[in-house]
Amino acid sequence: MKLTREERIQLHGFNNLTKSLSFNMYDICYTRTKEERLAYLEYIDEQYNADRLTDILKQVADIIGAHVLNVAKQDYEPQGASVTMLVSEGPVDGAAEESFEETPGPLPGLVLMHLDKSHITVHTYPEYHPDEGISTFRADIDVSTCGEISPLKALNYLIHSFDTDIMTMDYRVRGFTRDISGHKLFIDHEISSIQNFIPDDIRDLYDMIDVNVYQENIFHTKCRLRRFDLDNYLFGYTKDKLSEADQRAITERLKREMDEIYYGKNMA
Repeated sequence: MKLTREERIQLHGFNNLTKSLSFNMYDICYTRTKEERLAYLEYIDEQYNADRLTDILKQVADIIGAHVLNVAKQDYEPQGASVTMLVSEGPVDGAAEESFEETPGPLPGLVLMHLDKSHITVHTYPEYHPDEGISTFRADIDVSTCGEISPLKALNYLIHSFDTDIMTMDYRVRGFTRDISGHKLFIDHEISSIQNFIPDDIRDLYDMIDVNVYQENIFHTKCRLRRFDLDNYLFGYTKDKLSEADQRAITERLKREMDEIYYGKNMA
């Protein structure tokens, strides 16, 4: 006989486990000149301004079933934006049973309602190499919740909301709750990897590395696109405008930049 969610775990009082997801994405571009760099940064600033980021976070709040209490947002000069949302818990009555299983969350436009409480934030960081050539854009998103439902349910939506060359994801469950006998529960759902919440078609696009500390309920996954097409990294022109020597040199610089971000260290 299959048990209901309530029968599987009966708690003493409120589920006060804290579940935190940090999602970091990187977009990398080759900009040959100062003018190209400025144009790229202007494009990124327009694409990911505070209003659009607010819309993304509101969708995240819907996916995890949060009620938005307050929104603080800011566009910065010369670049960058931040949005912080304070949210409160929402009802889970009538939520589909599959919503409580370890599966990828919805795509944009497919919203499920879950329980959540705490905050959601996003900060953007346009950046470039001192020598013209490499420009990067990073967005950091943090979703911190209390209750039964993991913020990992929003991960699929977040991946599809940004153009990502490299993704770094951290998930941690902190604190404890008690069942009706007083027994402590330090985690209330099964998880072996953040990859469990990433659909197969997305996993096929990326090389992935896991660094997990299971006894501490800490999970870390890094992803890098497998396929490299130079045209995807040139701003305002295509590789057929370059000599083969320039194509090789630019490709080498871009791949080294991605390797350094992916592995977290400078490479000679």
